[in-house]
Amino acid sequence: MSTSLLRTAHAWYVLTDGGATKIVTAATTTGELLADRQAIQAAAASPATDRTEDLAPLSPVTAPCRVVAQMTNFASHVRDSGMDPATVPLTFFRKTSGSIGGPEDDVVKPAHVRLLDYEVEIGLVIGRAIPLGTEITADTLSEYVAGVVVTDDVSAREIQLTRTQFYEAKSYPGFTPVGPVLVLLDAEDFARFPDLRLTLSVNGEPRQNALVGGDMVYPPLEALRALTRFQRLDPGDLVLTGTPAGTALSAPPKPVEKIAGLLPPALKWRLFFKGQAKNPKYLADGDVIEARVATDDGKLDLGTQRTTVRYAR
Repeated sequence: MSTSLLRTAHAWYVLTDGGATKIVTAATTTGELLADRQAIQAAAASPATDRTEDLAPLSPVTAPCRVVAQMTNFASHVRDSGMDPATVPLTFFRKTSGSIGGPEDDVVKPAHVRLLDYEVEIGLVIGRAIPLGTEITADTLSEYVAGVVVTDDVSAREIQLTRTQFYEAKSYPGFTPVGPVLVLLDAEDFARFPDLRLTLSVNGEPRQNALVGGDMVYPPLEALRALTRFQRLDPGDLVLTGTPAGTALSAPPKPVEKIAGLLPPALKWRLFFKGQAKNPKYLADGDVIEARVATDDGKLDLGTQRTTVRYAR
């Protein structure tokens, strides 16, 4: 049975039917809290101490930690990027943990960034150390992944594309909103991972909507097996699992792409970004982003984060 954890500036809580129950723990980081399962279980079995609506949630994933992300991991997004899902490789990039923000924080666009984009994703929160070479199986996956969170992989597209610089483009402060809750999963819950639906809207306009099952190319088991070949993970680390189609950025039509390939790089990018500047889907000052992940029956619900875009002056 899943358990939803919420973090505020003053305490950790377990969400219950009656509200929220404060966890009596000395833990200050996500990793420390996950090690104090007895305190979590005690809170889950106790009466509510607070009303959920009175609590201001922070990211349930604390920094510093590792933030690792999968690239183009939904078939719909792969096709939207002009690639073939059958041949797309399993690849990763890193983000700074300084990019982690809360589920209600502003997303601040740096003054030099022009094209700000969104990507709703499911984040895996590691609950147990995964040293290099660890053998993870379907039966042991839930022992290593404590739970899941809603994330938004905010991206500065012109920096990402012209410099092939994912690290900078996705690592500005607040570019990884997380939460509102960390949903702890057991083995039975993990069986429902394919039933999770990711949705994102901007100012109430639906932009992204997809089920994990049938769209995610490399599920968590395959991703973590690949990561263990070269990357250690520790409790509290965050692994982003990709986004479906519907982002502002998409590949141009094939004929246009072929013609552009014949142009000098500087001219190609100048023309590309001139066209992208007219795309109304890129995030504007004051836009409200709502990102949600849940099963359609609501039995597994990671909650909804609501962030507002602000332009730095």
